[in-house]
Order: sequence, then structure tokens, then C-alpha cells
Amino acid sequence: MKISARNQLKGVVKNISIGAVNTEVVIELPGGVELVSIITKTSAEALGLAPGKEVYAVVKATSVMVAVDH
Repeated sequence: MKISARNQLKGVVKNISIGAVNTEVVIELPGGVELVSIITKTSAEALGLAPGKEVYAVVKATSVMVAVDH
């Protein structure tokens, strides 16, 4: 896979909740951190997503904010 986005997180599909239009995909990253993504049902089917499948979460944003507690 070649992609220009720099934020690529490799993980494993932990759970999928299929809706009428959208699908919620829970991806477990190394260390046990979970990331949740909402994608179209059509995309989930085209990617053949299923629990246990290795995937990449690709984050593309025009800005990412950083905050700290005082």
C-alpha cells in the first residue's frame, strides 16, 4: 500500500456493527488502544472487513489541535 497520508495506524478489527447505511468499525491498535471509525456499509463490504482482519486506520486532517491541562 502506498498512500500520502502520514498518520497510518496498523491494527486489527476487534468489532463491527453494521447499520442500514453506515458501519462502526472498532480497531485495536498495538498496546490495546481502541480506535473507532464510522464508514459506509458499502466500503466495509468492499474491504471485506471482519473481526481479526489486519487493517490500517489512516487519519487525514487539515489540522490537529494539541491541548494541555493547567
